[in-house]
Amino acid sequence: MPYISVDSLSTTSSAILLDARETKEYNVSHLKDAICVGFDNFNINNTLKELPKDKNAKIVVYCSLGIRSEIVAHQLIEKGYTNVYNLYGGIFEWKNNNFKVMDTLGKPTEKVHAFNKDWGKWLKKGTKIYE
Repeated sequence: MPYISVDSLSTTSSAILLDARETKEYNVSHLKDAICVGFDNFNINNTLKELPKDKNAKIVVYCSLGIRSEIVAHQLIEKGYTNVYNLYGGIFEWKNNNFKVMDTLGKPTEKVHAFNKDWGKWLKKGTKIYE
């Protein structure tokens, strides 16, 4: 699975961002312009309407750390998308490197859904939210 670093993504302007976390996580915060596709009930066929017809378009999938997003990204590759990346370290790495996350109103926030206490230990910056 190809990975993209948070530094590389921060300078990329044309990527389609897919958030492979659940809606409650996405609603706490997400990367700007990301589309929530979820994971537990992810259905590639429902997501295809959100994706460009150009299967060479750059798509970056992320989750908290990169595990769920790798599975979703793999499904996209299996459907013929050729320029798909998993964000290395996910939204935790993004926030740990001082990049902005947005709330549901499109405003910057310090809050990040930390998934649970075990995984939340990897989020070093921002305010951890667990509910």
